[in-house]
Amino acid sequence: MPIPDSSELKNLLAAVARKDADAFRSLYDTTSSKLFGFALRILNKRELAEEVLQESFVSIWNNAASYQASLAAPMTWMTTIVRNKAFDLLRRVDHAVEIDADNFDKDVMDALESADPTPIEALQMSGDAKALAHCFSRLEGLHQQAIALSFYHDLSHSEVAEQLALPIGTVKTWIRRGLERLRLCLTKLEGA
Repeated sequence: MPIPDSSELKNLLAAVARKDADAFRSLYDTTSSKLFGFALRILNKRELAEEVLQESFVSIWNNAASYQASLAAPMTWMTTIVRNKAFDLLRRVDHAVEIDADNFDKDVMDALESADPTPIEALQMSGDAKALAHCFSRLEGLHQQAIALSFYHDLSHSEVAEQLALPIGTVKTWIRRGLERLRLCLTKLEGA
């Protein structure tokens, strides 16, 4: 089943926020295969990806009212939930999973692709955004997650610490070091 356009997904999320089970079923039917594929790319194990997909849709059901269309496209929002759940699972099972950093950016963009990009999505494809995405993909996973929660989800350091179940000092250090590595990488790219 093809993924509906962004406005239809926004309408489905609004209905899910009102606890409309039929809308939730439609949302699941139209997006689950793409979100499952995204989880599978991160985890490389079908059973783990299935678990993450299930947890993600529970989270989507419980948090649909917090979705803000002005901050992200619906698929971007849902993909971020899947990504966070996948990394949470990796921390829980504490085993090494190979992430192909060279293809990760492409996989993320493929997962977020829609037929009609919004102006914000078009801007994200600009050269600066590509450079940032390249440098961001070179960060360690936990630095990526801390920065993403802080800047993309606009969480305070204490909220990030709470979500990651880590001391606030650790989170601040990860964010500071991650931002420094981003700055160095972007400076190198500018000079090239």
